[in-house]
Formats: sequence, C-alpha cells, structure tokens
Amino acid sequence: MLLTLVTLLLAAAGFVWGRVRADVVALIALVVLTVGGILTTQEALSGFSNPIVIMMVGLFVVGGAIFNTGLAKMLGARLAHLGGGSPTRLFLVVVLATGLIGAFVSNTGTVALMLPIVVSMAAASGASPSRFLMPLAFASSMGGMLTLIGTPPNLVIAEVWEEAGGAPLTMFSFLPTGAICLAAGTLLLIPLSRWLDKGRQNRGRDGVADRSLTSIVEEYNLNHDLWRVHVPGSSPIAGLSLGALALRANYGLDVLELRMGEGKNGPRLLRSVSQEAPTAASTVDAGDVLFLRGPREGVDRFVADYGLRIADDADQARRNLQFYDIGLAEILLLSGSSILKETLGALDFRKRFNVNVLGVRRNGKYITEDLRDLVIKKDDVLLVQGTWESIGELGRESSNWVVIGQPEAEASKVTLDFKAPVAALIMIAMIVALVLDIVPAVIAVLIASIAMILTGCFRSVADAYKTINWESIVLIAAMMPMSFALEKTGISAMVSSALVSVVGGLGPQWILAGVYLTTSVLSLFISNTATAVLLAPIAVQCAAAAGVSALPMLFAVTFGASLCFISPFATPPNALVMNAGQYSFMDYVKVGAPLQILLGLLMIFIIPIFFPF
Repeated sequence: MLLTLVTLLLAAAGFVWGRVRADVVALIALVVLTVGGILTTQEALSGFSNPIVIMMVGLFVVGGAIFNTGLAKMLGARLAHLGGGSPTRLFLVVVLATGLIGAFVSNTGTVALMLPIVVSMAAASGASPSRFLMPLAFASSMGGMLTLIGTPPNLVIAEVWEEAGGAPLTMFSFLPTGAICLAAGTLLLIPLSRWLDKGRQNRGRDGVADRSLTSIVEEYNLNHDLWRVHVPGSSPIAGLSLGALALRANYGLDVLELRMGEGKNGPRLLRSVSQEAPTAASTVDAGDVLFLRGPREGVDRFVADYGLRIADDADQARRNLQFYDIGLAEILLLSGSSILKETLGALDFRKRFNVNVLGVRRNGKYITEDLRDLVIKKDDVLLVQGTWESIGELGRESSNWVVIGQPEAEASKVTLDFKAPVAALIMIAMIVALVLDIVPAVIAVLIASIAMILTGCFRSVADAYKTINWESIVLIAAMMPMSFALEKTGISAMVSSALVSVVGGLGPQWILAGVYLTTSVLSLFISNTATAVLLAPIAVQCAAAAGVSALPMLFAVTFGASLCFISPFATPPNALVMNAGQYSFMDYVKVGAPLQILLGLLMIFIIPIFFPF
C-alpha cells in the first residue's frame, strides 16, 4: 500500500513539475509498480490493449483526415461565421456545439472530431486555439451527462441501479441535471478560460510562424496571369505531347501543371485528382486540365486553334495553383555555386532535375518574366515547381544550393480538398454507427479510420500515422492500470469504509456529498469508468445503511466521475487537447480546479431535487 501511495504522489508531483514529459512520468510510475510486485506484467500492459486507447488511436486518424481534406477548415469557417467575430460568441458556439454532440457520441470521439474543426475555426477568426481547446474537452464531459449513452459511467450506474431493483433509466433520465450542469459550466468557463490566452496569442508551432505555399504564391504574384484550360473529348489536342505543341514558341505560354481527373465526368465521391509536372514528353488527354501562365491573348488563340475551353473564367479561386502531387520550394544559392553567371535557359532545370523555375527573388524584388535569359547572380533565391519527390531530390544537391524548408513536411500539409466529401460521408457514417450502437464503438472507429486511408484522404499511410498523438496515447494507457493497484492494495476499500464511518450519521445530503467528493478525488488518479465501477456498489451500500433511495447516490457517482477537470490524465478528452493547446499541468489546475469545485457544489444540491432521497 505504501509503495502505491508514494508512487502516485511522486507521479502527481512529476506532472505538476512539468520538466519531464507526462507520458514518461506515467511510464516510470507503471514500471515502479510492476517491479515492486504490485502489478503483474499483464495488468501493467492492459492499458495498451484497452478499447478506449485503441479507439483514441483510430479517432486521431479520423480527425487527421478531417483536417487533411479541408473538411475541418470548411466546418471551422461555418462556426467562425456563427461566432460573428466575437470571442465570447465563438466560445459559446464551440462549447454548446460540443456539449450537444457529446450527448450522443462518446466524449473522446466528440473531442477527436471537434479538435481539428476548432483549430481551423480559431485560425479563420484570428483567435488563439488554446482559448477553446481545454473548454472543448470539458464541454464534451459535461455534454455526456445529458443522455444515458453520453459517457460510460452513466451506463455503469444504470446497470447497478437495475441490479438493485430500480426501474430502468431512460435515454433522457439524465437530461434535467445534465442541462443545468452544461449551462452552469459554460457560464463558469467564460471567465476561467481567459487564463488560457495568456502568452499564447503569438506563439506558433515551435515558436516559428509558418510560411505557407499560398503565401509564397502571393509573394511572387503567380496567380495573376494563370489560366485553367479544359480539354474536351472533341479537341484535336488529345494525344499530343506538350513538346509538339510548342506553347512558348507559338503562344508565349508556359504550362505549370497538367491535372488529370478534375475535368472528367463521374461521381464526385469516387473521383481522383492527380497532378503532373509538365515535360516535353507529357501527353494531353481528353478530360485533362492545363494550367497555363501567360498573356490572355495567347490563351485565347490557343483555345480557338484547338477547340479548348477556359474553365471557370469568372472564378479566380478555381484558377489558383493547388498542391496535391506537385509543390513549390525556394532554393538559396551558395556563394561558391557553380551555376552562378549561367542563364536559366542554359541550366535547363526541367531536363536536369524535372522541376520548373517559376521566379527569382533578387534584392527583395520578384522576377517572373523572361526567365530563360536571366543570368543567375549571387544571393538569388529561385522558386521551383515540381513533384514533391523531385523537389526532395533537388535538396540533396547540397554543393550548389540549399532548399529552404522541408519538402516532405510541406507535402504532408497539403490539403486534399477534393476528398472532403468522402471524409464527410465517412465521418457521418461513423457518428450514426456510434449513436445507434450498430457495432462496438471501437470497431466503428477503426472501420472509419481504415476507410479514410483506403479512400485516399491521406497522401500515404505514413501521413495517417503522423496524425496520432502518441504522447496522449501512452499517457492514458500507462495510467489506466493504476485502478488495479488501488484495488489490490486495499486503498479503494479503505476509502469507502472511511466514507461510511465519517458521514454515515450526518444525514443523506452529507452522504451524497461524501460519495461525490470521494468519486471526484479518485477520478484524478484512475479513469472515470473505473471509478464508477468501484464506487457505484459502495454508493448503494451507503444508501441502504441510511435507509434512503440509492438513485441520487448513484447520480453523485457518475457526475463526480465525469466532471473531473483538474488533471490532463483524468479523462481521455483532457489528454487529447493537451499538446494541441500547448497546456501545462498547472493550466488544468488553474482552470479545471475552480470549475470542478463549483460544479461539484452545485450538483450536490441539484441532484436531490430531481432524484429525491
């Protein structure tokens, strides 16, 4: 018992200290309890096979696909529009939407689905994501108290209540108390969440502001003379190579991209778009789309000569460069580079490296015309376009230049927006399966995550794995076996016995308060589901000893177990948002502790009103 208590206290101190990552602290505690003989090897590793942990992995993949396809950005823009630019309105939209979804979907699933949407919403509105992400996790837990299926502890107490001879609880038996909880929690979070904004407004990823591909395009003004030309099946151009067309010589045009699939007919959900970096040997087929750069009169002549069509002429956004299979990168020339004083035409980057030079940045100015005869000078920066693979190969030519940024990392940021309908359909199907309980929740999530990968919502399987936050996964998996340690060493039994002996003679209201407090404290160290399983029978025994109904005691158990906000590992949603919001352990204490205490005091008085003793 002493070893377990000391280990848990030191682990809590490690979380507060924050110098060692939370997942490492949890693993150390797990190893100590295993080596000390408190936990068997099977018990220690049980968290890593727990359905909740496996489901979290799948939900990270689903959330990553939602973000990767641009669906999160679209939904985030809608939320930002509902917020009307007001931080308070945005906050209310996020919390209430999350709470309502959490009433029918697990709180873990709710946060995983909403997290990328809220991050995109914050970006669209210019707000700090940290202001919204912790309240997002808390709202999912509060929303879970609205219905029977909202959170596992609700199902636990419903089963125990029936075993004790009570009438079955309905789907909305929890609604009155849950609605008050969500409303009060939302109001309390409005001032409390302001703590989360401090010091984070201007902090980007790794402390460095990202320079996106879109911003590079704007800097070089590449879209102003870009034309999107569709090749119909009747055009004589079909089957010809770009070299045979000689577009630069005949029309003064450059082909920046050959896109296959976008112009083809067929169901949008099944359509696949691929891009090709154009070469002289590239063949044009019916249904392809050419992205041309040059004067409008040259485009008009080319279109008239070959029976083509300028697509979406009125919509500049559709004519902008996009980056699925091909991308952009800047290369900085080294002082001793062998290509200095050479012309770009003589260097022929397209033939040698399979990339096109679209512009040159020289002394703060951008040169994008008449590049063929441009002589390379010291300190020039070249903007190149090609497949991500070709740009990556270009970066290995270290003797002459350095590729600015990391092409592989940039490729992983590309939004596959043409797959957004697919991601939306899979997400909706998963939510329906979770609500209707068609298959076990973990299986529904795994099917959805696999479907996201197989339907091309990621560029590769490796990109899907990169979306998983392994720190959160290991943290939860390592903390779950702590319930075995507490039970095996008799700590749980000791707590319940002390509860009955201390408050048993003070009346039912005090017993309910004791049950709630004990549950709330235990939830800091073990999962809310495990806490509910341990304390629900104790709550029934306390009620029987006092000669009152067990139902309010059981509701105290489920609310105390679920409304736990003081630590990041108390519930999976708390852990899910920790890294994304750049939170420390003390952030949870500053915001979560007042919220947990005030809601606890409120529920102790509210529960007996709707469920009398």
